[in-house]
Amino acid sequence: MKAIGYNQAGQITAPDALLEFEAETPELQPRDLLVEIRGISVNPVDVKVRSNVAPENGTKVIGYDAAGVVQQVGSDVSKFQVGDEVFYAGDITRPGTNSKLHAVDERIVGKKPKSLTFAEAAGFPLTSITAWELIFESLGIKEGEGKGDSLLIIGGAGGVGSILIQLAKKLTKLTVIATASRPETVEWVQKMGADHVINHRESLIDQVKDLELEPRYVASLNATDKHFPAIIELIKPRGHVALIDDPKTLDIMSGKSKALSFSWEFMFARSMYQTDDIEKQHQLLNRVSELIDDGTLISTVTNNLGKISAETLKTAHAQQESGRVIGKNVLEGF
Repeated sequence: MKAIGYNQAGQITAPDALLEFEAETPELQPRDLLVEIRGISVNPVDVKVRSNVAPENGTKVIGYDAAGVVQQVGSDVSKFQVGDEVFYAGDITRPGTNSKLHAVDERIVGKKPKSLTFAEAAGFPLTSITAWELIFESLGIKEGEGKGDSLLIIGGAGGVGSILIQLAKKLTKLTVIATASRPETVEWVQKMGADHVINHRESLIDQVKDLELEPRYVASLNATDKHFPAIIELIKPRGHVALIDDPKTLDIMSGKSKALSFSWEFMFARSMYQTDDIEKQHQLLNRVSELIDDGTLISTVTNNLGKISAETLKTAHAQQESGRVIGKNVLEGF
């Protein structure tokens, strides 16, 4: 089968940064689905792995978002059957979705939204799982609650921020403050539903105080180390900070006097450690699918780069590395 991968970690500008090759069809584990990939998207994790993780055995295939059609099922599969249309974010410990066929545990797979194309659907899983787990599990906010409290989202125009704003506005009563720094990202964040937009290139402290708001919750999606002093100053006592990025150091002792809580959200944790509640990702993806089809959530896809190839994937990776992607970039299947 066709697949795209890399043999050496490094810069996307290298001629062989990504290459197309013939790979073996995956062997299925008992709970696995074999999915024909019809659409994928690119996330920051794709870039991080390709740049920093050297392949151990042969060419490494990455890719952590997909939508497609089930072609075969493992011996213990109970949730899907051949012909079902699905979408999912995969498992970082297994080969990725940049391939014609892909094996994935059914417990982290959802039913593809009927109202979206495969490529559009592929733009949702990783960011939706991340945003859902962040707001409803890490921050512990319950649906329908949050009235009188505010959520500050740092990095509102990216893939996760775009879904997080929507979940907060559609499923809770929180006031949402989101950051964006360019006219086009400000417009996008407003489209997603943010109540207030502030510029993360200027003083967060001054801007939030001008709003006369004191966030109880902060979702820091990038540059946490840069914004951490402002987060500590702005957040309410006994507030909660959740983050998804990788600060080299973070002195959370500065939050002790406010009795703050801190959480890291990492959507691969359930599949990586085969947790007892791994099926929650199947359940939440099905819920997201319903919310898309009933119009509660709108698409965050802003760019379809065409069919998967080494060249189109290089373009997607380069754009992701630029830090200027709004929403999500997607690609069609081979």
